Amino acid sequence: MLNDVVGFEKIFIATGYTDLRCGIDSLASTIKFQFELDPFQKHILFLFCGKRTDRIKGLVWEGDGFLLLYKRLNIGGFSWPRTKEEAMESTPG
Repeated sequence: MLNDVVGFEKIFIATGYTDLRCGIDSLASTIKFQFELDPFQKHILFLFCGKRTDRIKGLVWEGDGFLLLYKRLNIGGFSWPRTKEEAMESTPG
């Protein structure tokens, strides 16, 4: 069930390419072991993009389970940072 997905405290963007065939367990493992973050934090959104920039996945811990989000654009694509440097360039402030 979709609880409260507005007002995230933080949003983490996984730069580079993620295999979007991955499900909840694989994405949670990536968050924990590759990025050394806790996937079980509430009000945190983790976003991933594959090689095709017209689709992304998001993972949110809601306290009683994970919510897996999937978005596919019909036209165009997301401007997705592929390196940490690209992500820092697009950060406001």
